[in-house]
Amino acid sequence: MSRLPLPKVRALALTIATTLVATSLVSVVTLHAQAPVAADSADPIASMVGRLDLEKYKATIKSLTLFGDRRQGTQRNRDAVDWIESQLKSYGCTNTERITYDWQPRPPAPRPAGAPAPGAGAGGRGAAAGPRPQATVAQGGGRPRGVRARTGVNGDSLAQADLKLRQLNAEFTAPGQRQQVYCTKVGTTRPDEMYIVGAHMDGIGYGEAANDDGSGTAIVMELARIFSNPDVHTERSIRFILFNNEESGLDGARAYVAQREALQGKEAPAGSRNYAEPKWLGMIQHDMMLFDHGMPNPDGTMRKEQRPEADVNIEFQMTSKQAAGAQLLAWTFHQANSKYATDYPAQVGPHMTNTDSGPFMDIVPAISLRENERGTQVGNGWDPQWHQPTDLYSTYSDKDFKLGLNAAQTTLGALGKLTGATLRK
Repeated sequence: MSRLPLPKVRALALTIATTLVATSLVSVVTLHAQAPVAADSADPIASMVGRLDLEKYKATIKSLTLFGDRRQGTQRNRDAVDWIESQLKSYGCTNTERITYDWQPRPPAPRPAGAPAPGAGAGGRGAAAGPRPQATVAQGGGRPRGVRARTGVNGDSLAQADLKLRQLNAEFTAPGQRQQVYCTKVGTTRPDEMYIVGAHMDGIGYGEAANDDGSGTAIVMELARIFSNPDVHTERSIRFILFNNEESGLDGARAYVAQREALQGKEAPAGSRNYAEPKWLGMIQHDMMLFDHGMPNPDGTMRKEQRPEADVNIEFQMTSKQAAGAQLLAWTFHQANSKYATDYPAQVGPHMTNTDSGPFMDIVPAISLRENERGTQVGNGWDPQWHQPTDLYSTYSDKDFKLGLNAAQTTLGALGKLTGATLRK
């Protein structure tokens, strides 16, 4: 076979590469332009997505807010854990279990003389709201752009104007034993393989933690409800977990990894096809799903309505050991959003940080779904309710709740495909 001259080889390679990129872009655009598949179509995943209901999603968030901010290490947190477990069982997800671990506060790090108190601004635990120091790179990566607003953690109970809610949230954290609940949809043909779907149920700030993270907790619970229907069958397993202690530093997720990672794929007893911890194929976290009103105005105020161009942010961490697989998982979710989400599109970003998927990201492909980019937007004041007394159910409108519902549609569509979901009588 004769060889082409080197310039012609380069030109041919450039043509092929250009064609492939153009074809990929056309495929993405075509996929994104497709209308959501109707719930009554022949697609079983579309039928499952059609079972998601805005009012049921809102009702779950509303019920979670009855436990106040659900701060870890309090009775209101323990009561919320009990309620979540009872709800999962009522959905038919009866194999509920708990992870038990001990939580002790970390000793404060030494600081130079004259430095501000730990957590002053910058979202520190227990800090009052204050201005963030300027930074060129956000935690997790990415360069902040646009208007930056005040942010932090409200640590003042008197900032909550509702006396009843203030009393409910009065008990502070005490060190000691913690628990978090999970249940599992067992796969029919590959019970030894599993996707983990999570959100954190604890909150802070002396509000109701309706968005952070009642919105994500309600997504996981709604997915558990639908996948637990007796006519839904999946080839692979799915674990639905509501982490505790996220706000103290991802401690519930860290405890899960510490206790369960080594158990992956071990059948007990041998030949039983029972797996206490199936092999992890991916981890999907949902954290703050309601508020995408755009960047703050120059005076720090926000627009009152959800912006028409709001979207579901799907993030992976490009510096993780599993970055390649995580990026592929993120684009799978992006495609599911294009096909199944009814109102808001999705975008993929490479800077996942400060969420319960973090402890998993070097072990298994991990992504998080959220309302805004965590480091460069939420971390720079684009959600004025973050860790504040105003994170109340009454703060949000149906346009906000629909963003969370669209995230649920996105995850359900992607999980349905990844686990081989079907409907059988």
